[in-house]
Amino acid sequence: MITANIWVFALTNGRTYTKISQIPSREVALVLGTSPRMMSGNANPYFTKRMDAAATLYHHGKIKKIIVSGEKSKNYDEPAAMKEFLIYQEGVPENIIIEDPIGFNTHKSILNCKNVYHKNSVIIVSQGFHNLRALFFARNQHMNALGYDAQDVYTNSSFYRNQSREFLARVQAVVYFIFGISPKG
Repeated sequence: MITANIWVFALTNGRTYTKISQIPSREVALVLGTSPRMMSGNANPYFTKRMDAAATLYHHGKIKKIIVSGEKSKNYDEPAAMKEFLIYQEGVPENIIIEDPIGFNTHKSILNCKNVYHKNSVIIVSQGFHNLRALFFARNQHMNALGYDAQDVYTNSSFYRNQSREFLARVQAVVYFIFGISPKG
């Protein structure tokens, strides 16, 4: 398990950025979905930080288009929520935002970006712990991808839960890669 995580870190080293001034420009940003609201009904800080990061890329001229990728099901629509937030809270023009409603998981979002929207040179937007796995998937698809790390959320419960979840998810990503398995979604 540790070796799988080291492999993901090694393959993605130097491909993530936290400073807008340092990240090279790309045509498009792929924003990975998360729920706009927490179970309590409050705004999800992971969601708002990802939207802030995507808007920052646009407003600094680092991208021309934004793909918002996430789950859409009955009474739940991550891409629509992301698009609405970017337009009304971040001042991003509606016509540059593309909704991907079948980005049910990170791997599916990466595959859709490449195969459905035909975008190969992208900046992936998520929190840093998540971007590593997303970049691993993108690299395995021969994409020219970089990661722009949205500000992380450091509340004890979510931080440790997400770090543990990602540790296991990276192991799964490596196993899927080795055995040529495509995740369900």
